[in-house]
Parts: sequence; structure tokens; C-alpha cells
Amino acid sequence: MAEPSAAEQRWLQAAGDFARRALPAREGPGRPEPPPLDAVLRCLRSAGGGDLPLGYSFISIADLQRQQCMPCCSHLTWSTNEFKEWTHQGQGVLPMQSALPRAYLILVGYLTDGRQEDKEKLVDGCLYLKDNTGIIPCELLHFELEWLESLFLFPSWSYIPQTDQSAAGYVEILVDPVPVNLPEEVPDSIPVTYPASAEPLLTSRIPCKKKSKLTVAGELARLGPLLCIHQKTFFFLFLKCFTSTVWVPVLVQKPNQMAWHHVLHLGRGYTITGLSVSSLKKSGQRMFVTGVSSCLLPYCAEQVREQPLDSAWQGESTQSSSFGTPEQLSNSLELGVEDERPGSIKESKIISYVGTVTKILNVQAGLFLLDNKVCLCLAYQQFLNSARGLRPGACVELIDVHLLQKPLVSFPFIVLGACLSSTVVLKSFSRLSTPYQPPASSGNLYLQLLFRYNLGMPLYLWLVSLLETFEERFSCFFGRRRLLLSSTHRNPGAAEKFLVPLLQAVVPDREKARDIYNEILAKIHQCPLQKYLTLNPPCQAPSLSAVFRVAEQKSWEGFSPSQLLSPLEAQHMGTQELNRRLSWSYCTLSAGSFQPRLILLGVLRVSSRSSSLQLQDKSSTLPCVISHKDGSPFAHTALIGSLLQVENYQLVVERFLQTDFPSWKQLSNLEHVREKKTSVYVQFYFEDVQVLHAAEGQIQKALRRGNSSSLRKKDDDSLTSEVKTPEAKTMKLEDPKPDTHRDENCQKGQSSTRTTSCVSHLFLVTQKEGLMLRNYQLPREEQDLQRSFQATVLWLGRPRLWSHHTETGNLPELEESSCDGKEGMTRQETLLLFMGKSLRWFPFLHLDGLYRFIVPHCSDLEVFDKLCFPPVPAKFLSGSSCPLCLPVQDTWHLQHETWISCLSEHQLATRSMLRGMNQRISSIPEVISNSFTGSLVSFSGEIVERTLCASLKNGKPSVTLGLQKQKGSLLDSDHSVKLSVSVAPGSPVVVDIYIAAAYLQHLWGLLPGAKIFFQNLERKISRFHNVYCTYIATSCVSIVSLPASHLSFPSSPAGEASSPSLVFLSNLQAHLQHLPQARILCHLSCVLTLSLQWVCSLCSSIFKEGRCTRHSPPCPSHTGVRQASARVLVEDGTGEAFVLCRNQQVAAMLGLSLVEWEALQNCVQSRGRVSIQHGEATGTGCVEEPEDFVACYLRSLCRSPLICRPILMDFRLDRKPSKILQPAPLQLRNFRCGEMEFVSQVGPRLSLLCLNVEEVEQGALNYLNSERIRRAFCHC
Repeated sequence: MAEPSAAEQRWLQAAGDFARRALPAREGPGRPEPPPLDAVLRCLRSAGGGDLPLGYSFISIADLQRQQCMPCCSHLTWSTNEFKEWTHQGQGVLPMQSALPRAYLILVGYLTDGRQEDKEKLVDGCLYLKDNTGIIPCELLHFELEWLESLFLFPSWSYIPQTDQSAAGYVEILVDPVPVNLPEEVPDSIPVTYPASAEPLLTSRIPCKKKSKLTVAGELARLGPLLCIHQKTFFFLFLKCFTSTVWVPVLVQKPNQMAWHHVLHLGRGYTITGLSVSSLKKSGQRMFVTGVSSCLLPYCAEQVREQPLDSAWQGESTQSSSFGTPEQLSNSLELGVEDERPGSIKESKIISYVGTVTKILNVQAGLFLLDNKVCLCLAYQQFLNSARGLRPGACVELIDVHLLQKPLVSFPFIVLGACLSSTVVLKSFSRLSTPYQPPASSGNLYLQLLFRYNLGMPLYLWLVSLLETFEERFSCFFGRRRLLLSSTHRNPGAAEKFLVPLLQAVVPDREKARDIYNEILAKIHQCPLQKYLTLNPPCQAPSLSAVFRVAEQKSWEGFSPSQLLSPLEAQHMGTQELNRRLSWSYCTLSAGSFQPRLILLGVLRVSSRSSSLQLQDKSSTLPCVISHKDGSPFAHTALIGSLLQVENYQLVVERFLQTDFPSWKQLSNLEHVREKKTSVYVQFYFEDVQVLHAAEGQIQKALRRGNSSSLRKKDDDSLTSEVKTPEAKTMKLEDPKPDTHRDENCQKGQSSTRTTSCVSHLFLVTQKEGLMLRNYQLPREEQDLQRSFQATVLWLGRPRLWSHHTETGNLPELEESSCDGKEGMTRQETLLLFMGKSLRWFPFLHLDGLYRFIVPHCSDLEVFDKLCFPPVPAKFLSGSSCPLCLPVQDTWHLQHETWISCLSEHQLATRSMLRGMNQRISSIPEVISNSFTGSLVSFSGEIVERTLCASLKNGKPSVTLGLQKQKGSLLDSDHSVKLSVSVAPGSPVVVDIYIAAAYLQHLWGLLPGAKIFFQNLERKISRFHNVYCTYIATSCVSIVSLPASHLSFPSSPAGEASSPSLVFLSNLQAHLQHLPQARILCHLSCVLTLSLQWVCSLCSSIFKEGRCTRHSPPCPSHTGVRQASARVLVEDGTGEAFVLCRNQQVAAMLGLSLVEWEALQNCVQSRGRVSIQHGEATGTGCVEEPEDFVACYLRSLCRSPLICRPILMDFRLDRKPSKILQPAPLQLRNFRCGEMEFVSQVGPRLSLLCLNVEEVEQGALNYLNSERIRRAFCHC
């Protein structure tokens, strides 16, 4: 034999080192023999045609797990062309995936089933490959029992590491291993009993005479999955007679027999020795059970002989199975059968299928995609082999699986479900470099909820979709482990808190648990997958970006601009007013507006850019408005960073249109809509919030002050508390990165206390102003306008130094302040300036709230004083109420403590002294009263109507000049919104509030039906003696209560009284200030003036014969708008009034039908304008047109006695006459009714605006008269 080359010698030396390190030595008669290197080399030479594979190197199990981070494969005997052909065939299944890279490694080791002699270990039925350095799981397509504990050379294998690389992967054995040592031979002849003869033993109940063992041979008809219950691993197999359909069940339960599961193949014959008969304790089901000495042998007809049953077997009793009853097993598995529900219940088909895994849908849920069209669900079996081998590209054979078509409406695939009677066989391994994703070995929330609530396939797929979306949205905030924490731990995770109430609502309580033994052993198959009902998901929890999309889609579905205006109103509007009224509208959506019902989930954040609260997930953010049902403001700073669930909410979609409609006739033509934009936000009550995951791990226990308002009572009397310690206030805000910049004042003299202490200061908010651009001219700052807000506060006590683990106590600053006296407190008033990141505190800061500023990583008690400076501009210098300004730093934290109205008894003295600092809050009747003298007012009220109008002509340009430069406003800067606010729903007392469009981008929730608290509005009186208010730089609003859910669409003025009160004209003198709308039953005396005209829709000039009459400059408009006005005299026997009617109300006053009114308008169009005057209308400014047949007709109509008739009229007081009537003494006037004449005392004639006119029949007239008289006497 030739001498080995130098390369071969080096290779042999490395092989020897590997053998001594990795291969265990065999025990000889006297001493351990050297490692079996020679036998390994012999196998290598045999595989390589006599040559050693010098291009390959040995690798140990430990080195493979430590060094190999990527999937790889090794083929010892393959040529390069053979390897390329192998990879090419694998890539044909998934062409976008790369093939496994080739590694030139030699793997040698022992095959074992994981049992250890030195200690007890649960045998899970998996196979392992081991050497002296380690052990690794492995998967084989073919396995023989004699291979256990034998040394093998593996010529072709793949190593698949885990995805996270934190744990070892596994080895796929691609071809049969080569044994290093020859296996032992089996005996020649075995006496056996066939299933046809053994089956009567399972039905016999005769007591036994002696114990005996039995050997049964037959064809493997069914193979159950490996199960592990109560720390015992077992499986069932079923042997069928070769000549008949008789079969017997065999329970394999001994640890040394779990490897049988890898040997057995359906349709092959086997012989099992050492069987005994056993039965379940409760059900009495009988089966054959293996013993410790039982063996599994391949059936060979030449090596067996049939043995008849001896007399001992004819009367043997059965031993009780060591496993529990089905009831006991249900406690660990908790499986159940799906209830039948009303509807079309389907029955699944049992089929067999062979397919290729093309995608892992969700390995934790046991969902795999086969052939890109079929979903395989293995959740109803246990993953005892951790789904090894089921990678994309692997081929599997499914036997006796359930076919479910469309179990879930939203699920796109047909489902094949494997129950406990199904068999899943891995036919070939994947040739692709796809990762291994192992399911969780414990704490798998998917499977725990499946078993706990006995879910059928439709509900389980719905559960999986909810959990997948939940994990995708919020794992980046809290981590996957904390989200999916199951209740087997001390505290359930957020996902379980979210899902359990949903499952309890849709899954009724079931008394009958899943009987797994009956499912496996019964001759008539029963399992949870047999029957199913296609499920429409009862609810959904999509991402916030999806919520945006579907909300915008719903807001525009079926939308038409004509919906926003009534035709009777729109046909009299000019182009500018028409397009302005269309430019802003809204709609509200609730959870029930979506199908299925939509649940909102999000992490509560606050944005310093928009100064608004937000719900956030991975995809987007959603602005939100939060209120309390008791009317108190939302100030729970402790909830920042918490995961919230809201099911009762109002999703508001503000719609913004840019249109150029010439007139109302073109409203159906959407070509005039140039641009559409939306703004979406959500509003809800805090009492409807469920906290799924609290910031910093938990919301701390309630403050020990029992009467603190930070404890808000819910409807179910549960308490929601705020964080009390400074440590808990270090929360995730808008920017997760810590701010490395600290105040210079906090840098000095800090050593050990720098990271463990903080300074806090308690204060009371006495005034808060709104967001706007201000020029503060701060020291070391550029003199540019900055978006900001400011608040006037009263410091309470002195700054205090706290440790992160010390509670702040029961507000000791209040006792300290009460001792100082009232004068000492007033000197501590400060103006806080919020800019930059500190704008995030805007939605939390409210009037009469007690708050605490916390400066982290600081021990300087003078930090607040050092940052104060004299206010700028100079006009603040003379103000004694606000001596100093303090800019709030970005790193400071705000903590809400309580409200001044909720202080405890021993703090009442402080509360009485602070009461004088409160801002005066008026009522709406006080504000509109003539005796009111204040210029800045604060009050609360409910929005009755919201209207977009042109900006006030007397507005101050300097105030809004900077605001117009702000980005984000979706309305033109020359617009303003008018809010009509009343004291309560249906109240006659209403005041109008005008807000410039530039302010609206910071104001959310200004909807009809909402109750709002307005602060520091400017009270004004118009030249017609109307009281109204305007929103100015110092103003601020807060939401007191949300609109009722039925106020969904603002097509009509929401909140108006549906039935105005019926009054006498004589009663109006006493209610001129407080009766904006009422109803009278009156008699139309005469028509004083009447004017019908067509005006240009652009310039409002007279429109005649199809064109505008303006010539200098010429108007290009070809669209006219018809307008009508009339002034009539009415009386009701107690007084008289002038009534101004417009447009359609003129036709009602004249008693004209729709056809007659249209014909009259067409006649007026050719003339441009027709006007008449009659009776007492002298000096009214109405110029009568020359005589023509239209004027003659109108004059005759106005003088006709048919016009003078009883009517029912809704009206409001006309506050805009040229001369306001002053109170005057009563005078006697004569009234005639038919032939009867009456004399009555009446006051001066009032001026009214007509809102609606109704004809009154005789019966209704009598009833209304009697009702009006009855009410009059009741008030007397």
C-alpha cells in the first residue's frame, strides 16, 4: 500500500483529533478501546470508491451549532452536476427562494431517542444525533429501530439553524445513514395472534384466571399523533387483519417505545409483542397496551406462525389503564367540540392530500400554506417535534384530514384540518435555504385559547387573525413576550386581556369537554372539525392606518354636495356663499357603523407638534379627544404610553371641499369639485376605556387620599388611578430617545444623587390660554414667532427633593401654603410659557387643576427660580398678577394630582384661600344680558349649530396675521366658523361665537351636540344690539361632554328645538333678550312690500334675460339666483308685528302653489326685478316698478281678501331694523274678526323674521286657540 501524501496525512491527523474529541470509546474487556476511527475511515473509503474525501472536514455537533449560522447542506458522494440538478429541482417549487448552499463537512454520530440513564427525562418521541460534544435534534424520512444507539456516517444532510439564532437548530437526514458497525440479527420465528382472533378480547368482560402477554400481527391501518398529557408521552396505532376489516387499537406508552412512531408506515405489516389488555376507568373503552418488554418487528409471513388463544386468555380481566379518564384529561388539554349554531351548518369531508409547503402562515398557530392554495392547520394536534421539517419547499402527505371550505368569510384559503385521527407524513425535505421557525414550547397563547374555549376552526382562524394583527401593531412598543404573556403566568398579557372578553361573548359555556380517547378509539369518528358554520367575524381590530382608510371611504360613500344644503335654501345662494357652505362638513361613525364592528386599539401618546392626544400603533397615529362622563376634564398624565382599548367611541371625519359650483343647479355635477381632503379623529369617554397594558408595567395603586379626584369612579364602581411617584412619570412620550441636554442649573453639585433624585413643585392653574404664534423674545433665543401657549399658575409650597422610590405623600405643600397665608400665595403667581416639546402638556393642563412639575436627574431646589425672567412685551411689567415668566423645559414632566374642588377636609382652609384666585365663570343668560359689563367671558354651553361663514369685517388683522402662515389648516384663512351655543338642549337662550379658521387646526370636537367650556372669549355687541363672542389669542376651549351618538350627520341644524313654544305677541315684550325662536297663531292683515328679483351669482347685480347687467367691469357670469322678500303685518288679538319673509316663505305667505311660484319666477327673470308697496309701507325704501302685467298681478294678489287668513308661523326676533324700538306704553287698538269688532291694549309693533309658515284648518285653529288660552291662564 502506497504511503499517504502529505495532504492525506494532515487530513488523517485532523480525523484522529476529531475522533478522540467527539466519538466515545467502546468498552473493552479490560480497558476502553480507542475511538472507532478505523471503522469510520472504512465507511468513508467505501462511499468514495476507495479514496478518502480530502476536500471534506469532520465537524462535531458542538462546532456545527456554534459556527454554522446559515442553513447549509453536505453531500459526501455527489458530484457538482448532481448537486446542481438537485438544487434546480428544489427551486422549481419556489423560484424566488435560493437553494441550500453546499458545505463540505463530514457528520458522524449516534442516533438516540433522548433517553438518559443517569436521570429521568421526559421522552418526547423525537430523534437526536449526538457525540461527545453535544446533542442536536434530527429528522429522518426512513428510520429503523436497530439504528438506535448506533454509530453512523451521514453522507447527505442539511443543517437548519433557528431564525433567532439564540438556540440551536436541527439536522435533516436526506438519505439513509451508513452504519459504522453491523446491526444484530432478529430471531427467525415468532408466534403471533391476528386482529380477527384478538378483537374478541376487547369485548370480553369475563374475569381472568391469570396474567398473560399476547403478540399481535397485522397491517398498520391508522397511526395517531404523539400526545403528551400529564407528563406522559404516548400514541395510538391500529392494526388491521390482512384478510378482513377487523382492527384493534394499541396504546404505545413506554418511553423506550416512542421511537416506534418514526418506524411505522401506513399499509405495512408489523408484529408487536408483549401486549396486554387495558381499559379506561370511566368509559370502559378497551385496548391493547404495550409493556416494558414489548417489541416492534416488521411482519414477515415466513418468520411468524399463528398461535391460538390459550384458556387463560378466554377469561382474563383487564387491568385499568394508567391514564386518566376523559374528564381528567380535559383539564390539561381542555379541548371541546364546536356547538352547532343557527344557519347553514356544513359537514367537513375527510380526504387525503399530498402537497408542498410554500409558506409558513403562522407557525405558532400551526398554519402552513400548501401549493399556494390550501391552508394546513395542525393546531388540533400537538407539536411534539416542534414542526421540524415543515419548511417552505418540503413535501407532506396528509391522511384522513378534514376539508373545510370557507370556514371564515375573510380567510382566503381552503383549510385542511388535522385532528387526532389524522396522519401527517413528511415525504421529502426542502432543498431551499428557508429558515426554521419553531413554535413556542410553552406559553403558546394561540393554542391555550383554542383549548380553553373549545374553539372550532372558524373561531380559531378569527382568533389567529386578531392575534396576528395585535402582535404586528404593538410588539414594537412593548415586545412580543410581554404582549403575548398568558395567564399561566402571574399576570396575563395585553393580548389575552383583549381577546378573552371577545371569546367569552361569542363562545357559550360548554359542559362537554373534548373526549380525546373517544375521538381516537370510536368506530364512528367524532371530532371538533366534523361540522362547522361559516363565520362572519363579530368584530375587528385593524391597524390605525386601515381605520383612516375605511373611515375616509365611508365618509365619501354616496356623498353628494346636495346633501349638505336643502334645495329651498341652496337655490337662493350666490356662488361665493354656496361654495363656502360646502367647504366644511363632517360625519361621525361609531363601532357599529363598520361591518364587522370595529374596536379601536392604540398606545396613548401626546404630540408636541399638534399638541393633541393620539392613539398610536406601528402603522399610524389617530388624534383623539377624551372626556369624563361627569364633565371633568381629562388630565390622566399617568396613562401616557399605555395600551388602550375602546369599543364605544365616535370616529369623526371632517370633510373639506374646494368647489367652484356656479349655482345650486350644478350640485349633482361633481366635476366642479376641485379637491377633497379629510381630517379624522376619534372622541370617547375615559370611562369606556380599558387599559390593556399600563405604562412602565402597571398603573400604580390609587393615591391614599380617598377623596382625590384622580380616582375616577367608573360605572362598575372600579377605580382608575394615576401614577403617583416621580419615577413612574419617566414615560415614553413623543420621542423615545432620551434628551441628553439638561439644564445648567441641574448640572452643578450632583454626584450620587444625580440619577436617583428629582425636584418637584406643586402648582394650581388659574388661567390657561390657547395655542397660537407668539413672540416671547426669550434670552438667547431668536426673535421669531413660535407656536406656544401660556398658563397662569399659583405655586403652592416650596420645591421639594424626592427620590425615585419615594411617594410624594398627601400633598404636604397645601398645609405649608395654608400656614403662609393668602398674601404669601399671591406673590407666588407665575406665567408658564410652553414651547417646543413642552407643548405636549397642552391637552392635560386645565383650570382649577393641581399639578406637579418634576425635574428628573436634578437636586437643585432653586431650578425654577433661576429660569424665571421678567415678561416681554413690556406691558406685562406693570401687571402685578403675573410678575415673572417661566419657560417650561422639554425634559420636565407634568403630573396631575387632583382638583381644587376635591381637596380633603384638613385642606379646606387652603381651598377657601384659593377660591378667590378662580377665574369668574358666567352663564350664557348673564353674558347676553344688557347689564353685563365684562369684556372677557368664560362660560359653558352646548353647540346647537355650526356654520362656516366669511370672516368678521371688524376682525383685527394683526391678531391673525401670523396664524395665517401656519401649515396644516385645511380651511381658507378668510373663513371663520360660527358656533351657536345654548345653555341646554332645547333652551331658547343662544349666543353666537365666531372663531377664525386659523385657530381651528388646534381645536377638536367642536360639533353640534357637544358641551364646551369656553374660556376668555371676547364679548362684543353689534350695531344691531346683538351680543356675540369671538375667539382671541387668550381664549381656550375644553370638551365637557361629547355629542349624543344619534347626531351623526349635520345636514340639518343639529340640536334645534323640534317644536317651538306657542306664544302671544303681547308676551314678547318681556322676553326680547331670551326668546330667539317661537311660534304664534296669527292673522295675516296685509302685505306691505314685495320684491322679486334675479341677481348674478358672482357679483349680486341684477340678472336679466340670461346675463348679468353689470357693465363696468363686465361680469362673465351666466348664472342667476332668484331672491324674494316681503314685509307683512300680522296680529293675534294681543298685538301687532311686522314680519320679514324671504324666498320660499314669500310663496307661503301669498298662498301660491309650487307650480304658480315657478311660473311667477320665470316671468320675473325676463324683467330682472319686480317690486310693489302697499298700505302703510311708506318710507321703506322699496321703489315700485312701472306698470306691467306681473306688477298688476302681484298688487291684485296682495290686496285680495284671500291673503288675509289665519296662519301658524315660526319666527325669531329681528334684531337688525334700522331703528330699535324702545319700550312704550300700551295703546288701544281696534281688531275686527268677521262682523265682530274688538278693542285691545297693545304695545308698539315688533319686528320678526319668519322661519316657517303653515296653513291652519278650522279644526286645528280651534284646538290651537284653546291650547294657547289654556297655557296663558296656567302662566297667570
